[in-house]
Amino acid sequence: MANSKLAKWKWSGKTDHYNVRDHKIDKITIHHMAGNLSLTGCCTSVQARGGSCNYCIDSKGNIGVMIDEQYRSWCSSNRANDMRAVTIEVANDGGDPNWHVSDKALTALIDLCVDICKRNGIKKLNYTGNKSGNLTMHKWYWATACPGPYLSGKFGYIASEVNKKLGSTGSTAQPAGFSPYKVKITYNGGMNVRTGAGVSSRLVKGVTAKYGYTYTIVAEKVVDGQTWGKLKSGAGWICLTGFVKKV
Repeated sequence: MANSKLAKWKWSGKTDHYNVRDHKIDKITIHHMAGNLSLTGCCTSVQARGGSCNYCIDSKGNIGVMIDEQYRSWCSSNRANDMRAVTIEVANDGGDPNWHVSDKALTALIDLCVDICKRNGIKKLNYTGNKSGNLTMHKWYWATACPGPYLSGKFGYIASEVNKKLGSTGSTAQPAGFSPYKVKITYNGGMNVRTGAGVSSRLVKGVTAKYGYTYTIVAEKVVDGQTWGKLKSGAGWICLTGFVKKV
């Protein structure tokens, strides 16, 4: 099993936290470094805390390998997930509380995910907002904020962009007899409101669904694995997957 040719650097330091995989690769788990680390700095830090990752990406968009893709890294605090996931650590060019990621790093991340999917026969990244999908977050397996608010909020976009490049896109409307319901916004930054379902729809300027507020959803659509809800006010659509709870 080869590593991605997008990676132009490989860790040559001590690496003793990994296992032979017992499952086919069919997932990707994205982490953040919680700092603006270099590729060397990332690997040094991960090794020092008794872990490892398959890939790391710095803020300039450079991609490195720590643990060969054929091996299970110790990255997500969950053996079963890591046995089947390729794990990626991404540098932050901004700190707490949002842990922003540079555009170059995000672009490199998307390209790397596309390459991983193509080489491992993953036809589509399915982001569901929970462990049932094949694009997962560290915080679903351990008491951590990783991959941070910024990257967490980009998972739907990442899946959408990857699937476009893989040729796997599409949306599904809600079934007949849909009953409106209320949701409370649980994402600290508040939610963008868009003119339609999906990250490709235009943002509604000056309108957000505020943290802690309750909204009524009158329609749903699933776009690239994310569920979107239409606001009763008519202002637009918000992403429901991972950012709200029903009340």
